[in-house]
Amino acid sequence: MDTRTVGVLGGGQLGRMFVEAANNRNISVAILDKKASPAKQISAHPGIEGSFTNAQAIRQLASKCDILTVEIEHVDTHVLEELQRETETNGKKIDIQPSWETIRMIQDKYLQKQRLIDAKVDVAKSKDILADTEESLRTAAGELDLPFMLKARTGAYDGRGNYPVRSPNDYTSALSALKGRPLYAEQWANFTMELAVMVVKTKDAADPLIWESSTKSYPTVETVHQDSICKLVYAPARGLSEKLNDEAQELARKAVASFKGKGVFGVEMFLLKDDTILANEIAPRPHNSGHYTIEACRLSQYDAHLLAILDRPIHAKSLQLLNPAIMLNILGGADPKSYLTLANAADAAGAKVHLYGKGDATKGRKMGHLTLVGDSMPELEDEMRHLIRIADRLHDEQPREQPLLEDDLNSSTTAPKANPKPLVSITTGSISDQEKLQDCYRILNQLSIPFEKRITSAHRTPSTMAAYGSTAPSSSIKVIVAAAGGAAHLPGMVAAFSKTVPVIGLPIKPTIGDGWDSLVSCTNMPRGCPVLTVGVNNATNAALGAARILAGWDEGVQERLEGYVDRAEAESLENDRRLQEEHEQGA
Repeated sequence: MDTRTVGVLGGGQLGRMFVEAANNRNISVAILDKKASPAKQISAHPGIEGSFTNAQAIRQLASKCDILTVEIEHVDTHVLEELQRETETNGKKIDIQPSWETIRMIQDKYLQKQRLIDAKVDVAKSKDILADTEESLRTAAGELDLPFMLKARTGAYDGRGNYPVRSPNDYTSALSALKGRPLYAEQWANFTMELAVMVVKTKDAADPLIWESSTKSYPTVETVHQDSICKLVYAPARGLSEKLNDEAQELARKAVASFKGKGVFGVEMFLLKDDTILANEIAPRPHNSGHYTIEACRLSQYDAHLLAILDRPIHAKSLQLLNPAIMLNILGGADPKSYLTLANAADAAGAKVHLYGKGDATKGRKMGHLTLVGDSMPELEDEMRHLIRIADRLHDEQPREQPLLEDDLNSSTTAPKANPKPLVSITTGSISDQEKLQDCYRILNQLSIPFEKRITSAHRTPSTMAAYGSTAPSSSIKVIVAAAGGAAHLPGMVAAFSKTVPVIGLPIKPTIGDGWDSLVSCTNMPRGCPVLTVGVNNATNAALGAARILAGWDEGVQERLEGYVDRAEAESLENDRRLQEEHEQGA
């Protein structure tokens, strides 16, 4: 029996699930956090009440423990350094895992990236910002090109401390949003998928050359984020080739091997359009993207972290995926109790529910998660669809805040959210057509469908139009609405270049004529190059047609579109009622 006591800095949901794993092995865990923190609710050890950033409280915890670890990296590493250098603490030697050096380096995202570069791990190019001036950002733009992401080096979490700089017009607002914080600029990663790998480091070394012997990894998973907060995890990553899966795990293990200490590390990555994989960020602890391991693997990430810091053996097979799984975070909505709606629905759907004991929710706060495990990913996606729809409804109750994991971080600077990637592109040949497109814009806004506006004339800017159509399949665009009058060549030419992206032709009534020539041009396309055409000037149907295409794969759009149709039906029935009433009164 292992009589050692493990101390944990932080008692949030990660600490709670770590305590659950330790309880199953009769291993005592002492928590440093607030009295009613989620982890303390289920820990038999009284622990220490206080902040995991307080040096004195950390020393108190260390005096009661044999091993010290973290569930959040925003801790006081200076006292950890002091403890490590002291031969004994109250007569006992304290083992800190992972190393305070690792935690300190990971706290500074820029230094973290420099360490990865030294270890020959691929990352996005970055540049330190030495002064909070527009000139510094202009220099960064010259080296990285626009757009780039301006990031706080320290204290950033769940999208806090990030600001997208798309043009020089963003310089002032970006510096204002991140004022007073050490900054760096990072090259924009135009990714097709976000990936994550949980890595278990079993040897206390920081040599990237021995990454094969010092690390083991869980499978590569796909993560889906909303408002910079992890929403869904698909295990394994959908549509990822065996080659890319192996490359992602190798990159993650090599990255973790370059840091000192033992335990579980979460590695977030970007898969780019050319199949290049870049390391994004590393967490020196269990991670949100690894919750699925509780049900889907022999050893959960919390079991693995515990065994690694206790120097117990971990068999590689224990980290393999037993069955496909999908994890969905349960986030707070506008109502403090609304998250329970999703939890109850998950119970009814046969999902495994984990609630974190946080009481009433605030908007966007992580209140729990649910996991579905099954025989195949398509089957799980069908089962999860209803639960995602409920989660989306809770999300749409009010705009979501972006909270930190713990209240102790006291960071008040939050960068404005980046605009969502457009799903619909609306292009015309002339600025004069904009007035005819207002209904299209209005309806897409009503349905919360992100869109972009373009002018790409088939005659005046043919090369621009060709580039626009050719790049559409590799972008976020799922539907193109092309509006044109007169000869109306634009919809057909865009359809020819875009190849696989559906094009809706919107004939525009020109100054001379009734629009018949525009309509015929859009409809009279040769076989093999379809343009789905609506009536002349019928921007409403163009928008609704685009929405119906999107609804085929986006449950959120489907639900909002159903609401739009229901409201239109109700309005029509009300008009019929009023008309009958007026007729009866007139009679």
